[in-house]
Amino acid sequence: MKDEVNEPQNRGLPAGFERGTDGPKVIVAGVDGSDTSWRAAAYAAGLARRQRALLAVVYVQPLLTGGAALGAPVAETTEEVAEELLAEIRDAAERLRGEPGVRWEFHTFRGDPYQGLVQAADDLKADAVVVGASERAGHRIVGSVAVRLVKAGRWPVTVVP
Repeated sequence: MKDEVNEPQNRGLPAGFERGTDGPKVIVAGVDGSDTSWRAAAYAAGLARRQRALLAVVYVQPLLTGGAALGAPVAETTEEVAEELLAEIRDAAERLRGEPGVRWEFHTFRGDPYQGLVQAADDLKADAVVVGASERAGHRIVGSVAVRLVKAGRWPVTVVP
């Protein structure tokens, strides 16, 4: 008679499930040019490499609210800064191509950073989101993008200091 106690059991697990291969397949890293976002992107790249996951680097250019009240010169200057930041982010993302084993994509669009990251994570069917901790003092009161992502409770969120 066969001893069934020593047989591995996979009850309740989906067909084809194999331990050790069930990690994230898509990791979204939010970048905004801050030091913490660069650290978050580097951390996410390491995760993606080890898990053989796709790294989606996402930059959401914030919309200038009240731009008309500030006047055209300020709006144009803000736009120039955003374009320079976008170029810097693209350059840094391009350097990831040299990392062996990291598959990645770069996505950019305009809007609210929190809503943009949520939309990107949903569209890409992300398994994890990695962002840098906010460096702005005002976010302690209003709430940072990182805190809002954690509170959304839709994906595991890693906040890198």
